[in-house]
Amino acid sequence: MRRAAILIAVILCAATAAHAGGAEQTYAQDAARVLKAVMTAPDKTILKDLLREAQAVAVVPEIVKTGLMLDGRYGTGLISVKMRDGHWSAPSFLSLTSGGIGFQAGISSTDVILVLRTERGVETIAHGKLTLGADASVAAGPVDRSTQAIPDAPLKAEILSYTRAHGLFVGAALDGTALTIDNDANQAVYGQGATPRHIFDGGVHDVPTVMADFRDRLEEYTAP
Repeated sequence: MRRAAILIAVILCAATAAHAGGAEQTYAQDAARVLKAVMTAPDKTILKDLLREAQAVAVVPEIVKTGLMLDGRYGTGLISVKMRDGHWSAPSFLSLTSGGIGFQAGISSTDVILVLRTERGVETIAHGKLTLGADASVAAGPVDRSTQAIPDAPLKAEILSYTRAHGLFVGAALDGTALTIDNDANQAVYGQGATPRHIFDGGVHDVPTVMADFRDRLEEYTAP
């Protein structure tokens, strides 16, 4: 009986771990998919000059409403940081919560893309949490234009924000949106000790293929 109980416990633990791994794999796949869709769109995209100058890029796919009575939004995605050697770090998981992402009628979810343009923003999120508009200035990001035509306001912002829903990609102000590092997801994928700073500084070497895909796409889209 004891052996049977132990076997059942082991099976249940394995099933839980497999489920968690499946969820994290889905988050990573969706983030890479959204990044590809945005950067290969024939009409509107993030200007590559802005992306090349970025210190970090975050993609949170399928932000959904958290409840019927409250206009809160929640989602999980990935963030990669530009390392000192110019390459992109392995991605970290992060969660996004907000009450200020406006949805058009009939749209139940949207993708959010954030371009962090300063080291201060990276340092803040590396400590676990960053609130747009409070910890770093944010502005709707420009699309489908030359950098010379961009107004001063977006160029002075520390973070450029975008949303994408039903194929429509636009710059969107997301003041009040909170980004929080998902330490549980990071440790489930990279193992114990996988802190944001460890990940961002290139300390993670055994990067799963599904995570490396997001990083590799950033390398491709920011190549000279």
